[in-house]
Amino acid sequence: MNTPQPVTLGLNGIRLEPLDIQHEHGLREAAADGELWRLVFTSVPEPHETAAYIQTALQTPNRLAFAVIDEGSGKVIGSTSYHDIIPTAARLEIGYTWYAQSYWRSRANTTCKYLLLCHAFDTLGAQTVGWRTDNLNTRSQQAIERLGAQKDGVIRGQQVRRDGSVRDTVMYSLIRAEWLQVKERLEARLGLAG
Repeated sequence: MNTPQPVTLGLNGIRLEPLDIQHEHGLREAAADGELWRLVFTSVPEPHETAAYIQTALQTPNRLAFAVIDEGSGKVIGSTSYHDIIPTAARLEIGYTWYAQSYWRSRANTTCKYLLLCHAFDTLGAQTVGWRTDNLNTRSQQAIERLGAQKDGVIRGQQVRRDGSVRDTVMYSLIRAEWLQVKERLEARLGLAG
């Protein structure tokens, strides 16, 4: 697998562009849409921590972070990343994903995942794409399952939440052999099927 490099991806009025400090104000506004930092199981920064959030994303090894842009309004509506990138195993994960609350249950998440999955499997040559989420985050689990990912299991006591409690992490994956069928289903959902 090729190591992911900064790239801009776009479809259906959604653009993913490499996250940079220029996105700070937009990310701050997106996080404030629903006060998302108050959710114990998310990685959404508090408004005063947005610049540090971006710096951490940019400095974390094996992570490539994106700003999610609504092309119609030009607004930053959230962020997502490739992370835990292991080129020798042809594996990466998609995560650190969050959107302004007003974009929940819109096509934004499906579009972003479609773009990232196409790039991972069709351009980078990934064999496995994974996801992980807090066992309390049932909304995220349902969204991952709607994509067609398989639940691999639960890692108990895997991480500390922002409130100091310890979370169990639910792991999912999608492998290359499953990708074509998942891609066709996502294209039908996005109205791309010809």
